[in-house]
Amino acid sequence: MTATASHQNSTTRRAEAHLWPHFSRLSAYQTDSVPVISRGEGAYIYDEAGRRYLDGLSGLFVVQVGHGRQELADAAARQSAELGYFPLWSFVHPKAVELAERIASAAPGDLNRIFFSNSGSEAVETAWKLAKQYFKLTGKPSKYKVISRTIAYHGTTHGALSLNSIPSHRIPFEPLVPGARKAANTNFYRAPEHGDDLVAFGRWAADQIEAAIEAEGAESVAAVFLEPVQNAGGCFPPPPGYFQRVREICDRHDVLLVSDEVICGWGRLGHPFGAERYGYQPDMITCAKGLTSGYAPMGATVISDRLAEPFLNGDTVFAHGYTFGGHPVSCAVALANLDIFEREDLYGRVRDNEGTFRATLERLTDLPIVGDVRGDGYFYGIELVKDRATKESFTAEESERVLRGFLSTALFDAGLYCRADDRGDPVIQLAPPLICGPAEFDEMESILRDVLTKAYALL
Repeated sequence: MTATASHQNSTTRRAEAHLWPHFSRLSAYQTDSVPVISRGEGAYIYDEAGRRYLDGLSGLFVVQVGHGRQELADAAARQSAELGYFPLWSFVHPKAVELAERIASAAPGDLNRIFFSNSGSEAVETAWKLAKQYFKLTGKPSKYKVISRTIAYHGTTHGALSLNSIPSHRIPFEPLVPGARKAANTNFYRAPEHGDDLVAFGRWAADQIEAAIEAEGAESVAAVFLEPVQNAGGCFPPPPGYFQRVREICDRHDVLLVSDEVICGWGRLGHPFGAERYGYQPDMITCAKGLTSGYAPMGATVISDRLAEPFLNGDTVFAHGYTFGGHPVSCAVALANLDIFEREDLYGRVRDNEGTFRATLERLTDLPIVGDVRGDGYFYGIELVKDRATKESFTAEESERVLRGFLSTALFDAGLYCRADDRGDPVIQLAPPLICGPAEFDEMESILRDVLTKAYALL
């Protein structure tokens, strides 16, 4: 056994003894097969044996500027030496102020107030709590419920988890926070209505949100939480006019519209926020991930002046916060990260290359296992089917055997890190770093073509 292999096995054994992985089967750590990723450079990651893999998921929809950016490490070191920590509890520090200004300048409309947290889940939790208190302060205390969409993922804290519509995530932790209702998503590939008319389907899907509000009673509904492109289920883009219709519905019923941009924000769709791409004005935006490109933990809830106004009076307090929210080091990293965005025009890069990315992935539609390719920007899902003509999906046994038992490992072994997921129908998800271009797209397509061809033979 080589020294490298011995060290990797040692790391795996130590993980087995002490590390509890996230969203993973703990039993997987009873073997020596768990990958140990030791470094990253650009669009690639490397394991302890030195093998290279294309990071087709940006870590977890996070590493927008790519791995190994020395200037982000330097920004963290400088800030640590100057002010390593101080809370935003009744105090401020310069980097939090500067970053809040910068986020507000990028946000649409009057979204000028920034509440910092550590993650997307915490940003979503903040938005729901703020919505509830806002309506109490404005004389509508019965408005506390929220609407989200089927299969949607919004986080793991109890409030954010209540917005989720993924049974395997929810059931182990029930009962959850009351008042979370689900409406239809925008999966046109499996549209239950208007499957031949995208615009009509979009109006129907938006109207299902209004139906949910009316079923609960508009006097009890505080907010609707929607991702610009829904992640779970495999990247569902909004049909034309969908968000404009949802905005009208929310205004009619005095319900807040929260744009959950934890994944879609900061360049994933070629803009600072997906709301800009799709032309709608939310009352709040939640974000995280790409804000720092993952080089430090950070989340943020971006809040309209209208919602902040009742909190400006007298002794009113939003009794909510996090010890590490707006951490000085995270703020410094975020600012340096956004400098890279501007200097390298990463928003423009995504817009310039997204058509090539789509076209490259659509080459895979000649494979019988590929049912649908969908998404926008640098955020795509490939839905896998057993029969393309009928859209027949995998059985539970086939998902276990083919998706988990073969695809996940085979793609990685072939040099591509991405996501094989069946929280809805089985999909492969791709969200590469924003620095990627046609060469990386071709590499993804080549690996996917080979592995998906082999997967179909197993069905």
